[in-house]
Amino acid sequence: MIPINILLIDDHALFAKSLEIALEDYPEIDAFHSLQNIENVITMIKQFKPDIILLDINLSNISSEDGLEVAKMILDSKCNTKIVILTGYDLPVYQYEAQKLGVSGFINKNILPEVLVQILNDINKGAFHFPTSTEIIEELTHSEKQILQLLCDGYKRKEIASMLYASERTISNHIQHVFDKLNVSSSLEAVTKGIKLGYIQPDY
Repeated sequence: MIPINILLIDDHALFAKSLEIALEDYPEIDAFHSLQNIENVITMIKQFKPDIILLDINLSNISSEDGLEVAKMILDSKCNTKIVILTGYDLPVYQYEAQKLGVSGFINKNILPEVLVQILNDINKGAFHFPTSTEIIEELTHSEKQILQLLCDGYKRKEIASMLYASERTISNHIQHVFDKLNVSSSLEAVTKGIKLGYIQPDY
């Protein structure tokens, strides 16, 4: 067993402290550090030399960037560390994007400490961990996401065409592409699945 040096990047100090306490009695964990500030994050990584970085997706309290953008920055810096997304935002679209970036794992925060430690131990040995139920679909373009959001907001095709300065036929083509990628046959199904996958947000 090789003890693991952990660095948590999360914008909630209470969660960070709770996780530190939960992991402190496990011999697999050699050291635990946490950051609630991503300024000079690369410098801090070089200082702590973590084997694994646990990174939340929602960092809105400390950064204008989300966790996936921070993950990309760390990976691009060629730091010798593995990144695991540890988040409550476990929507398939985030899992898909995380895998594309090249992180080592994606874990829901609603996990038992002993299970988390086992997964981290496996990842530290070179394994990868992603939920087996992830639904991988063809990625939507920016325009397709925009149109899907407008459908979700209740706009008709003619209204969307006017808002986006496009012909109604062009909008219809985009919508059909969305249907094909999401494997649905109606706007209602597309909106429902778009919300489920995390592509759009309902306006409650």
